Amino acid sequence: MKISKNYGKTKCACYLGFVTQAISANFAPLLFLTFHQAYGISFSAIAMISVVFYVTQLIVDIVCVRLADRFGYRACMVAAEIVSAVGLAGLAFVPDLLSNHLLGILLCVVVYAIGSGLIEVLCSPIIEACPFENKEKMMSLLHSFYCWGTVGVIAGSTLFFSLFGIQYWRILACIWALIPLYNVMNFAACPIEPIVEDGKGMTIGQLLKTKRFWLFIILMICAGASEITMAQWASAFAESALHVPKTWGDLAGPCGFAVLMGLSRMLYGKFGDRIDLSVFMILSGALCFVSYLLTAFAGIPVMGLIGCMACGFSVGIMWPGSISISARTIPAGGTAMFALLALAGDIGGTLGPAVVGNVSQLSGDNLQAGILGGIGFPLTLVICVAVARRWSRPNTNP
Repeated sequence: MKISKNYGKTKCACYLGFVTQAISANFAPLLFLTFHQAYGISFSAIAMISVVFYVTQLIVDIVCVRLADRFGYRACMVAAEIVSAVGLAGLAFVPDLLSNHLLGILLCVVVYAIGSGLIEVLCSPIIEACPFENKEKMMSLLHSFYCWGTVGVIAGSTLFFSLFGIQYWRILACIWALIPLYNVMNFAACPIEPIVEDGKGMTIGQLLKTKRFWLFIILMICAGASEITMAQWASAFAESALHVPKTWGDLAGPCGFAVLMGLSRMLYGKFGDRIDLSVFMILSGALCFVSYLLTAFAGIPVMGLIGCMACGFSVGIMWPGSISISARTIPAGGTAMFALLALAGDIGGTLGPAVVGNVSQLSGDNLQAGILGGIGFPLTLVICVAVARRWSRPNTNP
């Protein structure tokens, strides 16, 4: 008698995996100004938090193919949730135990970034391998849970800070660590299928020789930079540049950004079969460009916050859209392809926030000038998607 597998549990585990990644990526940025004031860390040094997070994920992306092949997806995902919990909880203690507070923060960032990197690479192929219909829409829905996780950590943290005070942020770090601990049980028991048959997946070398794949790499770099730059700096930008109270700044800035990014992904998840993906991505890239301009030059706080939120909607489709196109175009890409795409996104996530932090520092801690420094990423993205659309026409050689 054949026993039906419960792939709904797999889907739930991957959803919570992306929530874990959202906590790892977005909790510390809510404390950038707190770190600056309490520990005396400069803005350029604080930018290292985002850089170290994404560089660590970048390294994990590189080695993930070997890890997944040697230990299997299940063991890697269980380990990812465990180290994510350890890193988040450690953030509450390690910085105060070391004389160099920044070093303590960065050590914890490295630990939970390892878990975040594994989640980022492996959850997408796990979902792709499940026997779901309309996989492109399913992929967009999966990535929307990163957004809802971001909304949850921002709204939940804001409520916690309002009720108890931001000085108790260490307690909240331990609370957020409970989510990846819970998800360990889900990944330990859910059905997981291989993305391609053993020995039939493309190697990294084969992928790097494919012209179309290089375009996807550039898209992922620009998508990662456009998204992460605004997401990481929105809280500090609203508080220091727009002079908005932290509670309202976090809700309208990074939280609004995440809500609209999630809505964008949900809309494509629901109506994706009626929408030309490349057109949607070009229009989104153009909106992102305008959003960066509006944010950088806003003289009125509400306009700057609108720019932050509109940017969220504009970048929503970029990451999952590039993954979906790649999986459809190169079905034998396997784990190596998903790892390289994640690597490209993390390169963008490393470059973008670093550009903003350093331009802001050179401009006298002017975050509006820093935001303007990242405007080239969405512009490049629009150009790349236009090229990809031209390649997709009949009788056009890439």
